Amino acid sequence: MEVNGYKIEPGADFAGVDLSRANLRGADLAGANLTSANLTGANLILTNLIEANLTGTNLTGANLRKAHLEGADLTSANLTGANLTRVDLT
Repeated sequence: MEVNGYKIEPGADFAGVDLSRANLRGADLAGANLTSANLTGANLILTNLIEANLTGTNLTGANLRKAHLEGADLTSANLTGANLTRVDLT
């Protein structure tokens, strides 16, 4: 899967990348580096973000419904207006 020219896969490095409004529904981003990435308004429904680094990531208005965030680092992430319905943190 590719989005905005970036290959979407486990362990990918998207540090500082602009993925605003990207459709990442069901993507496997386990262990990915999304430090300071822009995911404003992104569709992350059912996305696997287990052990992902989301430090400082902008998730404003992102749809994280049923996303898997077990072990993800959300330090300083902006979740303003994000849909966190049924997010799996365990």
